[in-house]
This record gives sequence, structure tokens and C-alpha cells, in this order.
Amino acid sequence: MLTIDFERLAIAPGSTVLDLGCGEGRHCIHAYLLHDSIRSVGVDLNFSDLRSAQKKLGEFPVEPSAQANKQIGLYCANGLQLPFATHSFDVVICSEVLEHIADYPAMLGEITRVVKPDGVLAISVPRAWPEHICWWLCEAYHRVEGGHIRIFNAARLQREIGQFGFEQRAKHWAHALHVPYWWLKCLFWQWPNNYLLRAYHRLLVWDLMQRPRLTRALDALLNPVMGKSVVMYFDRESGL
Repeated sequence: MLTIDFERLAIAPGSTVLDLGCGEGRHCIHAYLLHDSIRSVGVDLNFSDLRSAQKKLGEFPVEPSAQANKQIGLYCANGLQLPFATHSFDVVICSEVLEHIADYPAMLGEITRVVKPDGVLAISVPRAWPEHICWWLCEAYHRVEGGHIRIFNAARLQREIGQFGFEQRAKHWAHALHVPYWWLKCLFWQWPNNYLLRAYHRLLVWDLMQRPRLTRALDALLNPVMGKSVVMYFDRESGL
């Protein structure tokens, strides 16, 4: 399930792409498969998630003729001290990560360091009002280790990113159908086997695997109103 819209990124052949906080690799693997000539890098602190990403990568064999110019690397590293040279990446993706980071401005600083001049940045965070309801329904939701420690105001975050020399060029919302699931999960936090919760989860899996027109249209219709994630795309200003 992708949160970032790769058509908006318009990644060119030969690009270098960083997926910061890649988790199980959904975005960095997708980037790797885009072109015969590309370098995709995923970084995460969770080694278990990186192992899962490595296993998933094995599900997408690449033709030997394309392997010479295609590279993917998975690194267990701290996003506040990235092991890459300055101006290393054409595109940086940071999806559903900043809400977990105490010193998120420092991470934005590292992103600024490693992205090339005229590079592209895609960032997504949970939308504020659905997230507020999750916090209200269940205190444990934001107390769990490694969980969300803040709720972002998207306009304020946009301005903060702009202070690092980025100009927003697009914004959209994603995953509206996931919002009721998380509300149910918070409501029945102590009862993870609740029938409604399990039934809605089956619906989401069915939607993910089958992508029926009805649920895809409903998701698109609801995203501007209740999309779970707000997704923003930035261009780095020339000369910065």
C-alpha cells in the first residue's frame, strides 16, 4: 500500500531515491522497480522491518540484463545522522515517520543535507483531526513504545519545511478507508479480537489485494474530507 503518489514524483531513469524510515520497504521497493536504471535506498532503525523488506524484495526478481544499472540498499541507521554524503539523492521520501521523532527538525535538516540541489522531497504525516479522535478514544494508542508522539498541523509543518529551502508544489490526502479501522482499533484496544475490528480489517485486505472499483472510488471521494494521511511534495529551491 503506497502513500506517496509516484506519478507526482516523476522519478527519472538514473535517479537516486532515499526512503527514510522505510519500514518494510513499500516505497523503496516500488522505486527500485520503476526503471532499469535507478538506485533506491531504504533506511530504518528497525532491523526486523528491514529483514521483512529484504524478503519482500525477493518476490520481485529482476532480469539479469537490468541488474547492472539497478541497485537497492537497505540500511539500519539513525535518520538524525545519515551515513550518506551531502547532496546524494535526487528524491527523498519520508512517509509516516516524523510523528514518531522527538527532534523532527533535526531530521528535516539531515534530509536537506542529503537531497541534491533542485531535488524533490515527499513527506506524509497523519492528518490532524482523525488523529485527534484516535488519541481521544484511547490513551494507549499514543503511549505505545515507538508510537506517535505528536499531532502535526499540516500548514505549520509546510511552513517549517519551507524554512529549510523547500517550496511545496502539491498536496493530497490518502487512505480515507483506513480511518474507521483505526477508530475501531482504538475503541476496542483491550479487545483486539473484536468482531467489528476483524471484519473491517478483512475489508481493508480485500480492498488492498483486489482493488475493486467501488472501494477505490469511495476512497478517492472521501480522501479530501477524511484521508488518514496528508501527503506533501516539495521542490528544493535552486542554489540552496
